[in-house]
Amino acid sequence: MCVVDELVERVDGQDHVLGVVSRREAIREGWLHRVAVTVCRDDRGRILVHRRSEQMSRFSGLYEVEVGGAANVGESYEQAAARELAEELGIRALPRLLFTFINRSGLSPHWLGVHEAVVPDAVVPDPDEVAWHGWLTEPELGSALLEWRFTPDSHEAFSRYLAFRSAQS
Repeated sequence: MCVVDELVERVDGQDHVLGVVSRREAIREGWLHRVAVTVCRDDRGRILVHRRSEQMSRFSGLYEVEVGGAANVGESYEQAAARELAEELGIRALPRLLFTFINRSGLSPHWLGVHEAVVPDAVVPDPDEVAWHGWLTEPELGSALLEWRFTPDSHEAFSRYLAFRSAQS
């Protein structure tokens, strides 16, 4: 089972570092810390969706729209997002940070850095973290969000992602 015990930076409401704590403590105490996620698209515009492994300590078996995790101590949102893409999908990509916000859904409040990256459709997910993955069009994903069980972050981050993209066009 994956255990949540890495060190993270506790941050304030302006995303300034207050100190270093364990992620488990940050979650238990409701302290803000940083999480980086990436919405992955292929060259046809489809979005990667995956189901978390049953071995995961948090949200096991639930679907996710984004790939990501906590930022390590001293790591930028972009560095954390790139590391998570390599760890979870076995790919090297340079995700582009779109925006950050305080996300209050999930286990505890956290700053969420939402990125976007175009990635190859032939990803090799880590089976300890990803039980299934597939590529969905935006309409297919809209239906899936209503029918499948997604992580709380997925709903909030993807809704803001779509609003951000709409405002940019």
